[in-house]
Amino acid sequence: MAEAIDYKALKAGGFMKQVQKGYGSLRLQVIGGNLDAKAIKTVAEVAEKYGHGYVHMTSRQGIEIPFIHVNDLQKVKDELKEGGVGTGVCGPRVRTITACQGSEICPSGCIDTYTLAKELDARYFGRELPHKFKFGVTGCQNNCLKAEENDVGIKGGMTVEYKEDACISCGVCVKACREKALTMTDGKVEIDRTKCNNCARCVKSCPTDAWEGTPGYIVSFGGTFGNKIYKAEELVPIIRDKETLFRVTDAAIEYFEANANPSERFRATLQRLGDEGLREVVNKAYEGGN
Repeated sequence: MAEAIDYKALKAGGFMKQVQKGYGSLRLQVIGGNLDAKAIKTVAEVAEKYGHGYVHMTSRQGIEIPFIHVNDLQKVKDELKEGGVGTGVCGPRVRTITACQGSEICPSGCIDTYTLAKELDARYFGRELPHKFKFGVTGCQNNCLKAEENDVGIKGGMTVEYKEDACISCGVCVKACREKALTMTDGKVEIDRTKCNNCARCVKSCPTDAWEGTPGYIVSFGGTFGNKIYKAEELVPIIRDKETLFRVTDAAIEYFEANANPSERFRATLQRLGDEGLREVVNKAYEGGN
């Protein structure tokens, strides 16, 4: 009798059963949406050799190779690894981190998203949890990565300061501000901090550098997008450094791990218990854990 295949164990390593008997689609680890040319060639070669010669591009910047036979799976993984390509995960664990191109490439970007995605991936990828857990990193308020759809979303922003001496009263920043947080009075720009969303469009648009921006991280918690949709919520002020950011993300994951029921998404846990417990632990982490 043929040995039974443990598809549950294979799924944990990114191999998802297909309707065709014995075949599955293998999910790859694509951190921040980036693969170098060597990795892309390796994926193409593996898809030609073991699959049907194509790949599927997922909605979360991932790549899946369909029509991999279970008997070829280990050879596929070995050849991918040799070409610098890791495999993804499925099931109740932290998924591959997604990210836009960020400040290293995009003029609108406020933070280096890819570096942060790699750091988050090294810190959390594959961690076992009560349910799947997703991070999304987006570089600015344009929100190309839809940060609030994730269990933890991180959005780049800036805290801004006005340097009146450098201002030529051109009004470009006032026009650029979509939140109407800036007004011009007697040749001087005034900012309403209650309206400012840290988008830094004033910094990006000013021709004389009269606005100075300090990059930071706007973090939201508890988003989902699927059978149920819920926009993640910001529970702490903009974070200015990675040490604080990682304390906060650690606190969020640990809260979920400690309080979620099996097979319960982060948002469902918060709906069952309320946000106050999470708010307390992430604010404590934000303040330094004291």
